[in-house]
Amino acid sequence: MKQDLIVILDLGSTQNTVIAREIRNLGVYSEIHPHDITAEELKAFDNVKGIILNGGENRVVDGQAVEIRPELYDLGYPMISIDYPQSKCETRLEQLPDQEQLKKFLFGDCKAEANWNMKNFIEDQVELIRQQVGDKKVLLALSGGVDSSVVAAMLIKAIGQQLVCVHVNHGLMRKNESESVVKIFRDELHANLIYVDASEHFLGKLENVADPEQKRKIIGSEFIRVFEEEARKLKGIDFLGQGTIYPDIIESGTKTAKMVKSHHNVGGLPEDLKFRLVEPLKQLFKDEVRACGVELGLPHDMVYRQPFPGPGLGVRCLGAITRDRLEAVRESDAILREEFAKAGLDKKVWQYFTVVPDFKSVGMKNHARVFEYMVIIRAINTIDAMTASIEKVDWEILERITNRILEEVEHVNRVCYDMSPKPPATIEFE
Repeated sequence: MKQDLIVILDLGSTQNTVIAREIRNLGVYSEIHPHDITAEELKAFDNVKGIILNGGENRVVDGQAVEIRPELYDLGYPMISIDYPQSKCETRLEQLPDQEQLKKFLFGDCKAEANWNMKNFIEDQVELIRQQVGDKKVLLALSGGVDSSVVAAMLIKAIGQQLVCVHVNHGLMRKNESESVVKIFRDELHANLIYVDASEHFLGKLENVADPEQKRKIIGSEFIRVFEEEARKLKGIDFLGQGTIYPDIIESGTKTAKMVKSHHNVGGLPEDLKFRLVEPLKQLFKDEVRACGVELGLPHDMVYRQPFPGPGLGVRCLGAITRDRLEAVRESDAILREEFAKAGLDKKVWQYFTVVPDFKSVGMKNHARVFEYMVIIRAINTIDAMTASIEKVDWEILERITNRILEEVEHVNRVCYDMSPKPPATIEFE
């Protein structure tokens, strides 16, 4: 069923995602597009019901105010503008509309139907995947995380055995992560899974690389290289499936917003990429991805498992990756996850992990002076990964975790707890 669409044009607002989510919560599908979209591009969406011109503090780029193309006013779509001077819309607002104003625009002016739900979304995406892929095969990086698992389920529903899943152990996985992925997907779900141990290759490429963006680019590029190598062993692989979601795209930068950080699946692909991309989740927020997974019938534990970045522990071993610090991250993270599970926090806290910086501090062990690393614990709650608050963990739990890390993890003499919300901090340190 083709869902009605409200197009939000980004004219410098920092709240594009807020209004997009409000519209979706009212049952109408919405997408954010750049301010300079053409009339032809808009008309190509045959289900557009209305347009919102969303201005804001970032409307001036390189000294010049961004504007929509004048011909968009002549398309006949109902339009409202928010914080956008020189607008020709009949309805001009200085701030985001309240729910009643939004309902009036959606269901009164636009005559939109409240037909946005996961069942309809999945039906639409399955049809689009079949049209795009045809009788070809799709290669999918299956990390076992939420995004890749939901993409796998979506692709299996759409094209069945035309999907080839590849799990790459890049040496930056959490403790026993790869073993768990193989057990669940190959042994229990009977997926067509290829396991590749490329840990030494990745660690070699990352040696002495300290810049976070460079690390992300290397990890993303090498991922694709590995897939290309696997594809050469197979016949008919034309497509690469990716678990790109909407916050990935937003944080990687838009025409009116600066990049927060690059994502390995947004803009970090090699120029000679030979695959065409299949990205069925790229317009979903994280909570919507989980709802999609539930609708697809994935196990609850899989859908609500801990988020894990594509570059893995590579962005939690801060600075240039060394094997001793990487192991300290892996072991301390395992302790944190074990203790959170014992305390029931694994069901309450959205994301929690440890990082190890690339500097040491003085301490005492066995009555001797030592110079070792610190472990930083981060635990946050969020709905869509765009903002996040800090979990207030009981002191006894933190003390138990701290004692275990100091006793069980080598080369560590200090444990800290990160109290920084997002913004101004991001969820990850790199």
